[in-house]
Amino acid sequence: MTLAAFELCLRSATVALLLVLAALLFSDFRKVLAGRLAIAFALGSAAHAVTASIGAAPLQSSAWPAPLIALSTGNIVVFWLLTRALFDDAFALRPWHGLIWAAVSAFSLVNCLWIAPGGHAPAAIVTINLIVLGFITLAVVQTFASWSADLVERRRRVRVFIVAAAALYGGLNALLQIAIAGSGVAADWANAINAAVLAGIVAAIAYAMMRVDAADLFAAAVEAFTANAPPAAVEDAADQKLVDALMRLMADERIYRHDNITIGTLANRLKIPEHRLRRLINQRLGYRNFNVFLNNHRIEEAKAALADPEQAEVPVITIAMDAGFQSLGPFNRAFKATTGVTPTEYRRLRVQPSPGPA
Repeated sequence: MTLAAFELCLRSATVALLLVLAALLFSDFRKVLAGRLAIAFALGSAAHAVTASIGAAPLQSSAWPAPLIALSTGNIVVFWLLTRALFDDAFALRPWHGLIWAAVSAFSLVNCLWIAPGGHAPAAIVTINLIVLGFITLAVVQTFASWSADLVERRRRVRVFIVAAAALYGGLNALLQIAIAGSGVAADWANAINAAVLAGIVAAIAYAMMRVDAADLFAAAVEAFTANAPPAAVEDAADQKLVDALMRLMADERIYRHDNITIGTLANRLKIPEHRLRRLINQRLGYRNFNVFLNNHRIEEAKAALADPEQAEVPVITIAMDAGFQSLGPFNRAFKATTGVTPTEYRRLRVQPSPGPA
């Protein structure tokens, strides 16, 4: 078998696997944001597998692959958004996310149709791949920054693998493209290696995703988690004792007020390993994120203060910081996400004006 035939087989197998994965995701998770982004990422990756070429300027003889190349390039934005949606249950798409994807894809399309054929491909290729590296860096930083707060143990493990594997391939591909941009050499060996690595990574990611509970990875719905949660009546007595001790720390000591409180701090106070505390908060209390767990306690305290007529003149920021928030912005966002109204609106609705003199 020639090198070109071997590469074609690898590309075909990768595309087939990605299309099957996209179909399965569509069947089960098309109504979930992370599922829809995963479908888009699988399709964009299939476009990449079809069009990926190292060393040669694109579209030297035909312009038909241009839309696929643009889709492939824009897929790095989808990758960034997917990592946000997979590992941040509160993440929501905004119109500017779509504008970023459109801008990156449009630049790639312009490069394919006009810049590269005009002989100016090297600079454009370097620019595109620097954009790719930028989004990969952003995805990796954001993913690992939120890693410690993730309470879903299996999701914690698989997030490292998925992000590291995808980022490693994308990063190496982009660096190789930059290194030989404009050389005019179609590196057959590099393309074959690239196709083999891509096929291996796609297969490994598909396998890893199949080994993780879908509700853990895609956060299909709070109801799905609750439906699978063990009934309180059958909870292990030792676990329940620890949960009671944890709730006393929250209610009596208000430990959530402390600066830079971490799950490690709480685990040390309870004299248990971190992984056990993660499991308790996740499986017994129903939280998927440690920061959400803390903020819910902080918001409950803030709600009581805002509804107290005796604290009607206390500034909202003072109430927020007394409850453990570090600044007003995160408090306002968390409060509205929980209650549906801003802190000021909540106070106005709860605190009735004092009646005037008869």
